[in-house]
Amino acid sequence: MRRLVYPLLAFALAASQARADTIKVLTTGAFKQVVVALVPAFEARTGHKVDVQNDTAGALAKRIGAGETFDVLVLTPAGLKTLAAEGKVSAQSVVPLARVAIGVAVKAGAAQPAMASVEDFRQAVLAARKVAYIDPAAGGSSGIYLDGLFQRLGLAEAVRAKAVLVPGGLVADKLVSGEADLAIHQISEILPVRGAQLVGPLPEAIQNYTTYAGAVSAGSRHPDAAQAFLLTLSGADAAQTVRAKGMLPAQP
Repeated sequence: MRRLVYPLLAFALAASQARADTIKVLTTGAFKQVVVALVPAFEARTGHKVDVQNDTAGALAKRIGAGETFDVLVLTPAGLKTLAAEGKVSAQSVVPLARVAIGVAVKAGAAQPAMASVEDFRQAVLAARKVAYIDPAAGGSSGIYLDGLFQRLGLAEAVRAKAVLVPGGLVADKLVSGEADLAIHQISEILPVRGAQLVGPLPEAIQNYTTYAGAVSAGSRHPDAAQAFLLTLSGADAAQTVRAKGMLPAQP
């Protein structure tokens, strides 16, 4: 009997490896930290490999519109709705994943401005030498919102003279490099930056939560593996990782 067991185990292992796929995951920068944190356990459990690429929401939509292939996409619900209508993602696969607030950061060790009220935020922006945030033209959700917020608060002209516009990536890096002394970005993209200190979220009266959802590509070559990874991102076990990375579980 023992002689039979080893060949069967070898056959099962070979079959498992033969079914292993490499799936390509495109994600907005805000959700990247969650995706990356969940990849190792998924790869160990399934044998599949995950290639993670991130960009701004607007840039991802353009890349997909230009024909870039992928297996799983993390984007805003509105963006996924548009792509589903265009046949780029499976509408039936769309699932909410998380939401994130915008935060304010300074360089670690620097004096932290008050952030309890809208007026506190105004004064912090006016007092800053340079203010870093995502370039709205790059299609980043926070940059687009902040551009409108500065206009509503009468800060547009003042910010224009001191803005450090970042095309994508981690805005708080500009604090560490000394190019800015105030950074405004989604909290999940502030926390990973060593040398940056989160002051706190924007005051609730002017806060903007961005919700992210996931979907499987309508043209995925590995739909089963893609669906399995999406279930990992949306499962109950992912909630702890979502919170640890500065985000909140998506509201139903």
